Amino acid sequence: MYTYDPDLEFLGRLKSEDLEDLVHLLIYDKDGTKRISEELSQRQSYKDNCPNHHKYWQDIAGELQCFGANTLATILRGGRGVLYREILCDVCDSIKLEYSKDAATEEIEETMFMKLIGDRVGQMSAEEKEELRRQLNLKDTSAITPGILIALQGIFRAGGAASYQLALLAANQLWKTLFGTGLSLAANTGITRSLSVLAGPIGWVITGVWAAIDIASPATRVTKPAVLLIALLRRKPRDDDGGSELPSPKRPLVPVP
Repeated sequence: MYTYDPDLEFLGRLKSEDLEDLVHLLIYDKDGTKRISEELSQRQSYKDNCPNHHKYWQDIAGELQCFGANTLATILRGGRGVLYREILCDVCDSIKLEYSKDAATEEIEETMFMKLIGDRVGQMSAEEKEELRRQLNLKDTSAITPGILIALQGIFRAGGAASYQLALLAANQLWKTLFGTGLSLAANTGITRSLSVLAGPIGWVITGVWAAIDIASPATRVTKPAVLLIALLRRKPRDDDGGSELPSPKRPLVPVP
């Protein structure tokens, strides 16, 4: 059951194909079998509308909220889970990420991306860093690693297509690791062409980004990639307004009953 969540309301403005990967993640494990604890595929709204996911987006969001909560606690809440922000913070805590509790949700998502990418940059060889420095057009060779991180952070903060493409690279790498195939979002022809701009040295950064994430437990096998996917979808340019960004989310004010 979905609990109103300002950080997930934007899902209702997405197309069904944008929600395909999230639905697959919530229902299926990496071996293609249904998750034991999933309830989404059993709902009448799913049976009546799938693959028209847009029509039952609230049930999709509610399923994610339940995965982020303790099973007993969910039962005591009458089948309701927890708000997305709590799930995001739990994921960040699990990877020992320092972030401001008062920051906007989107800022915490950005901090998470930069933590994962920063860890990978630190593991790159001198040759890889030099090639990435050239691609990012950094002129200061005395501080390559800080310069790279600042440049990548700038891409995220600038928003728009480049921010989305960088996030898509990260999420797509995780899907290949988990499911042996990339995101359906990345299969889009236009996106794939755009990704080629970032798929060189920046792609090297993303390749090892998931070494810092433990996705061993059943719940975190859902919530950790789901958080990354939600952050990605939030950055997806809207098709109906010339590619402008979705409105930045505000900190949730509605408590879970």
